[in-house]
Amino acid sequence: MKTADGLTRRETLATGLALGALPAVAAAGTSTGHKDEMLWYRQPAGAWTEALPVGNGRLGAMVFGRVAQERLQLNSDTLWAGSPYDPDNPAALAALPQVRALLAAGRYKDATDLASAKLMAKPLSQMPYGALGDLLLTFVDARQPDDYRRALDLTSGIATTTYGGGGKRYAREVFASEPDQVIVLRLTAEGGTLDFDLAYRGPRKVAVPREQFVEGAAPAATATTDWLQRETTEPARPGVTVAADGTDAMLVTGRNEASDGIAAGLTYALRVIAQGDGRIVASAAGITVRSARQVTLLIAAATSYRGPTDQSADPVALVRSVGAASAAKSYEALRRAHVADHAALFGGMTIDLGRNPAAAALPTDRRIAAGEGGTDPGLAALYLQYARYLMIASSRPGTQPANLQGIWNEGTSPPWGSKYTININTEMNYWPADPAGLGLCVEPLLRMTEELAVTGARTARAMYGAGGWVAHHNTDLWRASAPIDGPLWGLWPCGGAWLCNTLFTHWDHHRTDALLGRLYSLLAGATRFFLDTLIEDPKGRGLVTSPSVSPENLHPFGSSLCVGPAMDRQIIRDLFANTVAAGKRLGRNAAWLKTVAAARARIAPDRIGAQGQLQEWLEDWDEQAPDPHHRHVSHLYAVYPSGQINVRDTPELIEAAKVTLRRRGDLSTGWATAWRLCLWARMGEGDHAHEILNGLLGPKRTYPNMFDAHPPFQIDGNFGGAAGIMEMLLQSWGDTLHLLPALPSAWPDGAITGFRARGGLRVDLTWRQGRPQALTIRGPAGSTVAVQAGKESFTARIGAAGQYRRRWA
Repeated sequence: MKTADGLTRRETLATGLALGALPAVAAAGTSTGHKDEMLWYRQPAGAWTEALPVGNGRLGAMVFGRVAQERLQLNSDTLWAGSPYDPDNPAALAALPQVRALLAAGRYKDATDLASAKLMAKPLSQMPYGALGDLLLTFVDARQPDDYRRALDLTSGIATTTYGGGGKRYAREVFASEPDQVIVLRLTAEGGTLDFDLAYRGPRKVAVPREQFVEGAAPAATATTDWLQRETTEPARPGVTVAADGTDAMLVTGRNEASDGIAAGLTYALRVIAQGDGRIVASAAGITVRSARQVTLLIAAATSYRGPTDQSADPVALVRSVGAASAAKSYEALRRAHVADHAALFGGMTIDLGRNPAAAALPTDRRIAAGEGGTDPGLAALYLQYARYLMIASSRPGTQPANLQGIWNEGTSPPWGSKYTININTEMNYWPADPAGLGLCVEPLLRMTEELAVTGARTARAMYGAGGWVAHHNTDLWRASAPIDGPLWGLWPCGGAWLCNTLFTHWDHHRTDALLGRLYSLLAGATRFFLDTLIEDPKGRGLVTSPSVSPENLHPFGSSLCVGPAMDRQIIRDLFANTVAAGKRLGRNAAWLKTVAAARARIAPDRIGAQGQLQEWLEDWDEQAPDPHHRHVSHLYAVYPSGQINVRDTPELIEAAKVTLRRRGDLSTGWATAWRLCLWARMGEGDHAHEILNGLLGPKRTYPNMFDAHPPFQIDGNFGGAAGIMEMLLQSWGDTLHLLPALPSAWPDGAITGFRARGGLRVDLTWRQGRPQALTIRGPAGSTVAVQAGKESFTARIGAAGQYRRRWA
């Protein structure tokens, strides 16, 4: 079977292995039973943010675990609105010099008005991610249960629901199989039978209440348990067909939605096969099951999407083929293959931060409710492992990258379109991937960036008259690259450059020339764009961008449009350095690389303002900016995820960054709180970072199912929080491995295994009473590693067996 980009599964695996070999693990499917690797609850899900997610990167489901009517809400990673479109604005090129002149003259309103009229994409929005709809299993004569439990085992990737009543026991298992490309639901009954009607309900436009967009607002949880909750099965939407497809299968077909003037261009299919020992009948109404003791549902879905310019796939043929292949296997074989595949990734890292037995014994929602207290170190470990689970479930070789909601989305009008917001959120999604041993999961981001470079080259030519390629603050399934939403948000030309830097960091964790060769054209293309478009600052402070914004933050003159914000200069400085490093390693054009290095040296440097803060803009405007607690801390990119500003080499700038962060405040939206966590950890402030982490883990920023609450749900906070936890324990920057650089006093004893550091290193570390106790580094034989452990610096020499070990007394 071929993946969405046309690769066979074997070719996809080979590509993934080039990005970093899979870790060796213990016997597949063995669960440690450790509470820090299990989410569990004593009641079914009421709200969507209480349901448990499963996914294989291409298909996703939210499992509610209800007694009277199970609900599986389904997603496919390529079911987005619209069709291929060209959003580039032909009026931009002529207006660009005028906007620059107005900015240079300080006429910010006039510049913003002209940019709004001439420089923005057409249409002004991009295409939203969609949803497949729901499968509803309505059970006959359901009664209030005894001994109810639902859980998600992170080690196996299986969601379970068990309950009893009247001498009967019922159990369900749900998983999304990557090897077999189906979602599997297994139902069993002891002492009774399974009698239910399965129906399809199409996706709805889920409206998020405006109060949920308030920063720091507490997300609502279900107040009481409705044990026998049922939802209505609505008529199929126009264009959606539900039919029997054989005696034991249901087939749903339909089209995606149009959006903002862009026509619908995709078809999709969903097919459900029911296997079991009872009476099973498929019809146009769904599937009826009676008098069964065990039933397995095999759920396959596909769209016609093959790539940004190709929608020629046959989704009906795909779901029939996948369904037939999985139906030929036993449930036990499907389960074994899934668990082995999942464990090969998930088993690559373990973490122990200590335990509070009383807290660890509680259901997950109650642990989260008490999370702000900071007395449950196992909750932080669970949060990290859950993020790793979500990465495995939402981003696999051959799939789309994790979007704003990973792969899980309830309706056809999600917040912010559930797109790829590349002015922080998409990059944050992948911050923990390599350190957490999941480099294989970065492949979709690399492939998306390669596709984006194609459309971005057209945007660069049409709107800037420049070579290379550019992307702004968002993109979608169709890889739109022009600025959207309005100049205050969208006129930011560094989205592609930040993606390049993220991918270079990915390479730095593996350092294979094959991967670097693939990256180099992206780096060089993004660099060419900025060589063509950077201008000399009128006040002689160096090379700057114009026009641009410091993402989404207004300056004191009624706009965000400006010249040369700090984040742009920092990102481009990294981009140019990465391009030169890659080019030299690959032996590329030496003369051009010298030009790049010379331009880098001329970029306007970071500046410290009159209040001691790191300036967000070229001018010292920070104190007059209208929102002193703004969620974005864009000008601190140089601290994290970059390392341009660091505690060792630039202590004055680190102090200025601390002044900025104290003014901004510790708590914000979910993802913004996670970024603050990462920043304080990178600056070595462990207890401060831990306080912020507590705020992230509590009920204001974490839903009962442990999804991050922006609010509403955004998955970037989960991934950013996981990155911050690892930053507290181990850091890899400045050609040095830093041990326990921001260890909080709340975690005096612990261990982490399988951390990946730059240079192709795997690190295991144990600590006691706040000090390293045992260290193992695995890496290229004969290499050396600079290590910093508190005030001690030493060189670790990797032996012929590929490892270094040390114990402290």
